[in-house]
Amino acid sequence: MVDVSLPLFFLIFVLAGMVKGVTGMGLPTVAMGLLATVAAPHEAVSLMLLPSLATNIWQFATGSARAETVRRFWPMMTMVAVGAVTTAGVLTGPSAHLAVLGLGGVLVAYALFGLAGRKLPSPAGREAWISPPVGLVTGAITGATGVAVMPAAPYFQSLDLDKDRMVQALGLSFTVSTLALGVGLALNGALTAPHLGGSLLALVPAAIGMALGQALRDRIDQKTFRTVFFAGMLALGVHLVFGG
Repeated sequence: MVDVSLPLFFLIFVLAGMVKGVTGMGLPTVAMGLLATVAAPHEAVSLMLLPSLATNIWQFATGSARAETVRRFWPMMTMVAVGAVTTAGVLTGPSAHLAVLGLGGVLVAYALFGLAGRKLPSPAGREAWISPPVGLVTGAITGATGVAVMPAAPYFQSLDLDKDRMVQALGLSFTVSTLALGVGLALNGALTAPHLGGSLLALVPAAIGMALGQALRDRIDQKTFRTVFFAGMLALGVHLVFGG
C-alpha cells in the first residue's frame, strides 16, 4: 500500500466506480487522474489495475457478441498489447514525471473531444488497416500514462457500433490494455506485493461505487452527467499539466 490516506483512497475509488457504473467507462481515467495528484505514477497505476481489470472483464463477458468482437478486433488488440508493454517503462523510469504531464494531456484531449460532442469520420472500408495503428497508439498511451481511452474510444464511436457492441468493444480493449500494462509493470519491477494488496483492497470501494452508479444511471440526465464529467476531467488534466 502506498502513502495515501485510507479515506481518500476509498473516496477516489468510489467516485471512479460510480462513473464506471453510470457511463460504462472512466474508472481508470478518474482513478489515475486523482491518484496521480497524491502518488507516483507507477504506484497510482498499480492501485487501479485490479479494479479496472475486474470491471472490464465483467463488461466484456456480459455482452452477447464476445466471439464476434474478438474476431473483428483481434489485430487491434494485439497492437494494444504490444504498445502498452513497450512503453510501460515510462511510468517506472527516471522520466516518470513526464507520465504525469502525458496523463494530463490525454485527459485534456479526452475532455475536449467529449465536450465538443464530435465523432471521428467513419473509416468505412478501411477498418482492417486503420485498426492496428489505432491499437498501437492506444497501447503506447496506456503504457506511458495508465489511461486507455485515447484514441480507442473515439475510434469505436466512429464505427457506428450499436450500444451493446460499443460497450463490449470498449470492455475488450480496456481488458487487454490493463493486462498488458500489468505485464509491462511487472517486467520493469514495479508491480510489488504492497501495490497488489492495495489494488485488491480497491476492489471494495470500486464495487460500491459501481453499484451506486448503476442505481443512479436511470435517474441522471446523461447529457448533464457527461458535461459535468468531461468538465471535471478537463480541470484535472489542466492541473496535472501545469501543477504536476
